[in-house]
This record gives sequence, structure tokens and C-alpha cells, in this order.
Amino acid sequence: MLARWRRQGVPLWVWMGLRMSMLAIIAVIVIALTMWCYLNAKEQRYLRQVPADVSAQLEVLIREPQKNADQIWSLLREHYNIALYLPAMPDDDWWMLVLMVVVVTPFIIISGLLVSRSMSRQFTVLGAGVRKVRDGDFSIRLASSPRAPQELAELTDNFNDMGRRLAQYERELEESSAMLAHELRTPLNAAMGRLQAILDDVFPLEPDQLRKVHGQLEQINRLVGDLHLMSLARAGQLGLEKDHFGVRDLLLERLEWATLRIAAAGLVVTTRCDPGLALRADRDRIGQTVSILIENVLRYAADGKVLDVTAYAEGAMVTIVVADRGPGMDAEHLSRAVDRFWRAEDSRSRHLGGSGLGLAIGAAICESHGGTLTCRNRSGGGLEVVLKLPV
Repeated sequence: MLARWRRQGVPLWVWMGLRMSMLAIIAVIVIALTMWCYLNAKEQRYLRQVPADVSAQLEVLIREPQKNADQIWSLLREHYNIALYLPAMPDDDWWMLVLMVVVVTPFIIISGLLVSRSMSRQFTVLGAGVRKVRDGDFSIRLASSPRAPQELAELTDNFNDMGRRLAQYERELEESSAMLAHELRTPLNAAMGRLQAILDDVFPLEPDQLRKVHGQLEQINRLVGDLHLMSLARAGQLGLEKDHFGVRDLLLERLEWATLRIAAAGLVVTTRCDPGLALRADRDRIGQTVSILIENVLRYAADGKVLDVTAYAEGAMVTIVVADRGPGMDAEHLSRAVDRFWRAEDSRSRHLGGSGLGLAIGAAICESHGGTLTCRNRSGGGLEVVLKLPV
């Protein structure tokens, strides 16, 4: 438990409980020590009021109080205030206790405020961040205190993740509106133009002409389907049919589906995966993601002539890496590779085609499984797309 707390942070109830308990213990100790000092001083005052020989005699007698009880009581009745030995506490002692509580209470309140200050400061910063997000500033990021309780640290991390996602969605919305219109208009205009040409007898009404129109409409339908899939995934509504399957079999199957195109591109394929590596997920959706990554290599990195597919277990996660030796990406573009309709002009040229939805769809599928899809440049040149999925 202590190791987990060191790694993840102390839970809020423990964090608050320890501090409040410490304040209470300190208050009790302060009151007890003060009372002890008060009673000791009171006793010393009485001792100074009696003759020295009586004090010395009493000191000898109390070494064996049971044996000398009568003599002790006789001296106490003669020289001490009998009220000190009554069962009830004297009034002046009560008043002293009340005074100490009154004095210690402000100390407890001030100490409690100081102890809670670090947590309240974090909530204040969090509140300011929420107001900025409310006003449309999604770039705000909060720094978490290393000594903050676990729940507060998680809340800060979740807030930062929310800001990143909102910034991504806003950026996608701004950039994808025009891109979506372009991606839909191009095949739609082509289909309408060909149909109009058929109606005007420019093209004959033949199956070949209708197949071309049908192809354009299929492209529109595919784009709408991709957008619908992403919308379902981001809303958490993507239906998943999970089952156990071998990862190696899935990778080989998807590579086999692309065999002709891989051979035409002259790619050298390397596959590394333990035959016993298994995963519980939606096989078709994960296969769709793998196919997207293979298609990406064929479209953008075929000149590298390399396609490396690796899968391995990493704790409670399965990692699948699809790597190439193509142009890669500029470092500042890597985090945007999974944005909808995004394509880097220099490293993944627009003239090579594609709607820019492939990696975004793959990322949405991975997130629906509780995993991630990220891109990184490969040592020696090329790009690696990394899928991490819970076993």
C-alpha cells in the first residue's frame, strides 16, 4: 500500500485524516503539558508554604504511602488545603483548563488553515483554469503539486487532458469544415457532371459510365461512414464485439489481404510476434486499424521499401508497432497526426490522396478499447505508429 501511495499519491481521505489527527494530537499534548506545568507549579507553591522539616518528613513518608498512610493524612490535614484532595477538581483548576482550551483553539484553527492552504490553493488554480476553459481558452494547463493528494492530482491530470482534447476538437472543427466540404464536393461534382453529360447525350448511357458514377457515390458513402464511425467512437457509442484472438494471426491476415499491393510496391515485410500473444477486443475493428496503418505505408512510405510489423506484451498492455522507412514527419506534426482530415504538406503530401481520416479512425477505435494510438519518428528514418491496447 505504501509503495502504491508513493507511486500514485496519498488518497485524499488519508491526506486530510493524517493532518487533522496530527492537529488534534498536538492540541491534546499542549493542553496536557500545560496542565502538568500548572499543577506542578501549584504543588511547589504549597510546598513552599509549609515548614522545611514537615516537607522533609513528608518526602520520607510518601516513599511507603500504604505503611505511613495515617501520618501522611495527619500532615496533609494540618499543613495543606484539603480541597486539593477532594474527588472533584477544584474550581480554579477547571478555570485553568477552560483558559487553556480558549488559548489553544485559535492555534488549532490557524494551523488547520495553514495545513489546508496547499490544497485550497490547488482548487483555486483549478477554478481559475475552469473559468478560462469556459471562456474558450483551451490552451490552459495546470501544474500539479508533488505533495497533493491522489484524487487532486488525478483531477488536475484529467483537467489537462480535457483541455488537450477540447483544443484538438476545436482545431479539427475549424480545419475540417472546409476540408469536409472539399472531400464531399469533389466526388459529388464528378458524379453530377457525368450524369449531366449522360442526360445531354455527351456520354452514352452505358454500364461503364454508370459504374464510374457509382464509384464516386461509393467514395462519398465511405467518407460519411468513416465520419459516422468517428462520431460514435468519440461519443462512447461505438459497438464492440469483443472476443479472444491471436494477434499474430490477425497481423498475417491483414498483410495477406494487401499482398498484391505490397508486392507491386516492392516492400520487404518483416513480422515479429509471439504466436501465443492473445488479445480480447473487437477483432474486426483492430484489424481495420492494422489495415489503415498498412495502407498508410503503401500510400506515403512505399519509397522506403520497408514494412515492419511488431507486436509484444508489455505488462497489462499489448503493443503493436507498424513501422516504415519513408520520409517520416516533422516533430511538431507528430501530435497532430491523428486529427481528422490532417495531412502534413511536406512529409505526407496531399497529392498522394486519402481523406486524412485514416489515423483518426484508428485512434478512435483504440480509444474505444481503452488504448492509444501514437506516432513517432523512427531511428534511422521513417515513421512508427504505435497501438497500445489493454490485454
